[in-house]
Amino acid sequence: MSGMTVEFPVHIERFQHGRKRLLKGNASPGTEDSKPGRVPRLSRLMALAIHFEVLLASGEVTDMADLARLGHVSRARITQIMNLRLLAPDIQENLLFLPYTEDARDELKYADIRPLTVEHDWTEQRRMLRILTYTSVF
Repeated sequence: MSGMTVEFPVHIERFQHGRKRLLKGNASPGTEDSKPGRVPRLSRLMALAIHFEVLLASGEVTDMADLARLGHVSRARITQIMNLRLLAPDIQENLLFLPYTEDARDELKYADIRPLTVEHDWTEQRRMLRILTYTSVF
């Protein structure tokens, strides 16, 4: 061994659930502090409903029972998620782009939106949402 030392900067990148990865180079300034929070659960469910619809339309899965088996959830839960696709397009878009959640609880929950999925008139859905969100979530 020649006793040569090689030095280069490294940083640790942290992921959800405690996973870490060692990377070369310096960390971007403020990477740890600049994280705005997490994506709200309702936004993730809306994205999942859209993804499920694409899987069904492309024929990758045959029906919602197949989705339930693949996702290890009940058919009733798949139906709840897919019912989000019955909302007015602008409401769906707003759900996808909800602001990040910085504290422990989401401002808007699926249980809050569920009555809207039963109503098929988009104008009535919008009226119900306005009543529901007296604070400006959207």
